Amino acid sequence: MSVPDLIPIRYEPDYRTRTIGRCEGGQFLASVTAAFPEVGADVENWQAQKRWFAVLHRFDDAGRHLDSRIHSTGTTADGEKAAVEAARALLADWLDALPGRAYGDIAIAPFAVRVEGSLFGLVIETDEEDETDEEDEDKEEEGEDGEGGVWAELYPDGLGFHAPWDGCYDT
Repeated sequence: MSVPDLIPIRYEPDYRTRTIGRCEGGQFLASVTAAFPEVGADVENWQAQKRWFAVLHRFDDAGRHLDSRIHSTGTTADGEKAAVEAARALLADWLDALPGRAYGDIAIAPFAVRVEGSLFGLVIETDEEDETDEEDEDKEEEGEDGEGGVWAELYPDGLGFHAPWDGCYDT
């Protein structure tokens, strides 16, 4: 099964997708999340590199990425609880400012932005071993779903979306 142009994401009010939906002018996907730099991470000093962010991505009605507001509120080394609380407060302000906000399912195209050395976005991923394996490609074309293959990963939140592309995710 091939990756759809728009990846459905199911709204779950009491879990990881509780801050997604529609507003005037399109759709939104928001979260409070932590991220590490993509390169140059220092394992011994991970607390200083684990940055907390308020994140608000906006999309048009057709699911195309319009813009992203991404703001760091501190590191785990600075005090994780304070950084998370600050990110939640900032995100609440941003969400309150969205005109016509209604939480619910969305469908968005893959996108990627980088902030402070970290990747944010919905990125198509493939298992390296599946990229050249013609047998697996034939199975995908025939709609046989197995482990691995192709999926869309929400960074840095760590949510994976995959066939049957019904909006459910794995963590």
